[in-house]
This record gives sequence, structure tokens and C-alpha cells, in this order.
Amino acid sequence: MLARFAVGYEQVCRAILTAFVINVAFIVHTVMGLVVAGLFPSIAAAYATWRTWIIGEDHWWTCKETWTVFHRAWKAEFRQSNLAGWPQLLLWLLLIYDYSVVNWHDAGVMGYLSSGVLLVVLVVYGAFSMLFWAIRANFDENIRWCVKMTLQMLLCRPLCTLCLLVGFLMTVMVWLTWPGVLLAFGLSLPVLVAVGCVYFFGRIPGLNVRDTEAWKARHPA
Repeated sequence: MLARFAVGYEQVCRAILTAFVINVAFIVHTVMGLVVAGLFPSIAAAYATWRTWIIGEDHWWTCKETWTVFHRAWKAEFRQSNLAGWPQLLLWLLLIYDYSVVNWHDAGVMGYLSSGVLLVVLVVYGAFSMLFWAIRANFDENIRWCVKMTLQMLLCRPLCTLCLLVGFLMTVMVWLTWPGVLLAFGLSLPVLVAVGCVYFFGRIPGLNVRDTEAWKARHPA
């Protein structure tokens, strides 16, 4: 019992260390790309790194292994991730601006209604963004294909979508409650949540818990 607890505790510590290293790599590589060109490749690399980690049999990565996987993914995704990321960011800024305008101006009942609708749109768009980058990390397809696949997943995988929505809201709440978590782990934790949701509930080839030997052993056909 104590041995199993010790192994489990060490695995948790390793996962926390991996999350921290990914966050450091995210910051360093974003700066390497002068922020403007490095931000979205870093996001794509974080998703690719967590995907590689979660589907692998070896979860005992060293800091060097984590950094190497991240750096290779960052270089591979440099161009396409910027093409995909900037339109998403512009839409984020537009939605946030509209939401702030509606909330700062007293428009009566219509103002409350508009604020509620925009809040729902922001939450759903947050889930879409998280799922989109997970799809990008798993499939070597063009941006349009990934957008269509993401929309299909949101509609056809309700449990996965629900988990993403809950994960998105919990991430925001944790950041607001404990800002130190944001400083220590940045986007690394919500990326892990997104990849984990797809892994367990998305049922897509290449990122599916049912493809693992451990799951097959517990659920024989």
C-alpha cells in the first residue's frame, strides 16, 4: 500500500514538474518569437507536448525531454499556428470588447439580456478554442478542416464539450482565486485539461483512451 502511494505521489509530482517546464518553455519560446510571432506556435507546442505525454506509456519525463518535445513542436508549427491563431485572437478581442461595453453601459433589460448572451458566447468560444488546438495537435490537416472538425466535435460529443466548458470555467475561477497558479503554470494546466477531455471523452483516432493497452485490459471485448 505504501509503495503504491509513493509511486502515485511521485507520478503526481512528475506531472506537476512537467506542467511547470511546459510553462517555462512557453514563455521562453514566445519571447524567442518576439511575442507576436512566437505566441501561437507556443500554444500549439504546449498542446502537442501534452498530447505526446498523455498518449505515451512513459510519464516519467525529465525536464530535458519535455523541453525537447516542446521545442521541436514549436518549430514545426511556427507558420500554420500563426495563420490559425491570429483570427481567433481578433475574435476574442472583439467579443471581450462587446461584453465590456454592454456591462459598462446601463441599457436596461436589453443590456442584461445582451450581457448574458455574450457571456454564453464567450464560454462556448473558450471551449471551441481549447478543442481546436487539441484537434490541431492530433491531426495533420489544414486550418479549415480543423475548424469543421472542432464544430462537429462540439455538437456530436456533448460529454466532451461539457467537460471542456467546465474545465474552461474552473480554469478562470482558479486564476482569479489563486493568481499564483497562473504565474507558476500559465496556460499549461488548461491545455492539459483540454487534451485530457479529448483523450477520455472525444473518441478520436490518435488521442483516445480506448486505444491504450491498459484500457483494453480493463474492458475486454
